[in-house]
Amino acid sequence: MQVTETLNEGLKRSYSITVTAEELATKVDEKLAEAQPEVEMKGFRKGKVPMALLKKQFGQRVIGEAMQESIDGAMNDHFKTSGDRPAMQPEVKMTNEDWKEGDDVEVSMSYEALPDIPELDYGKVKLEKMTVKADDAAVDEALGNLAETAQDFKARKKGSKAKDGDQIIMDFVGKVEGEAFDGGSAEDYPLVLGSNSFIPGFEEQLVGAKAGEEKAVTVTFPAEYQAEHLAGKEAIFDCTIKDVKEPVAAEINDELAKKFGAEDLAGLKSQISERLEAEYAGAARAVMKRSLLDALDEMVTFDLPPSLVEAEAKQIAHQLWHEENPDVEGHDHPEIEATEEHTKLAERRVRLGLLLAEIGQKAEVEVSDAEMTQAIMNQARQYPGQERQFFEFVQQNQQMQQQMRAPIFEDKVVDHVFDKATVSEKEVSKEELQKAVEALEEE
Repeated sequence: MQVTETLNEGLKRSYSITVTAEELATKVDEKLAEAQPEVEMKGFRKGKVPMALLKKQFGQRVIGEAMQESIDGAMNDHFKTSGDRPAMQPEVKMTNEDWKEGDDVEVSMSYEALPDIPELDYGKVKLEKMTVKADDAAVDEALGNLAETAQDFKARKKGSKAKDGDQIIMDFVGKVEGEAFDGGSAEDYPLVLGSNSFIPGFEEQLVGAKAGEEKAVTVTFPAEYQAEHLAGKEAIFDCTIKDVKEPVAAEINDELAKKFGAEDLAGLKSQISERLEAEYAGAARAVMKRSLLDALDEMVTFDLPPSLVEAEAKQIAHQLWHEENPDVEGHDHPEIEATEEHTKLAERRVRLGLLLAEIGQKAEVEVSDAEMTQAIMNQARQYPGQERQFFEFVQQNQQMQQQMRAPIFEDKVVDHVFDKATVSEKEVSKEELQKAVEALEEE
């Protein structure tokens, strides 16, 4: 077997691989000899079929396997010997397309090698870690927001008209073609107008209603309504309004605290303080991570595989185009060309991606099964009622697993560099941290 270099420019490599006819024939014989003990054929005992007959019966099929194994072996030997790591799957094609049995096999192999990445002294990386304390004002603000979500309702003045957001207490009877239907009636039913908990068009017709008033509400069930016997049909609901109540924030006291799982108000404040400081810490980490990536980007320079940069630039251009054209959900649109700006951003992403991958490999950073399971469970919560199906989908989809593993791996590598970098803490206000976060989003 002969491997000859035909191109070596920057990171681009091309080689000519020749598998001689004799080598291929030997490989075929080896594979047939390996299979011979298990072959059964009419007229022969198991394992006693002559080699000549095996070659005539199975030779053509085995030649293809032997050819592929020989080429794969040559490629693997080349990468072990050269130390090259291909940036993407090598392009391999047969150059003597008129090949026939008895000829040498000639193949060309082309790829872009991953670059050599220089060692860095992470101690020279100077970072500032912003810290924010959850002050009383922030805790009180969060308490106020909780009180609004746990709102109560109090009766409006007699004769007041119901507004959007008000709660009405009512009795109702729903009828289709004059006949009441199952599930269409209730007494003392509390309905918050604007909550969209009833059929479209129902709640809007009750805006302006008063306590003691009777009102007929006419609606049409959706064509795909879950109860087939009601789907698409017009219904009239005879409603008796018994009370109209306005929303009021819940009182901030021990009772409110218990609604949110705390023993008392002091306990709830402590929980809120911890949650706020965890949120601040997460935001501060994002700011410090950007500072780290900026620093690393300035510290290193090496050749980038053009194919990776081109693919990343196209992906960036495509993603930004869809953000600017949210109405287009599919990919039935003109080809989107990457601009110089897209390419510049792609170069940064590829450079940092290769650098972090190298750092992680040398530091033996790994994503554990437990970390992957937790990530899958967190994402599965976005699909209520379909968590199991989502979990099984990820388990059977290698590409999806890689997409979920990549950010976990990156964050672990970033934490590894944080530990080795020179980090100083700086206490700042919530507003200063917010400005720093907003600056990230603008870039």
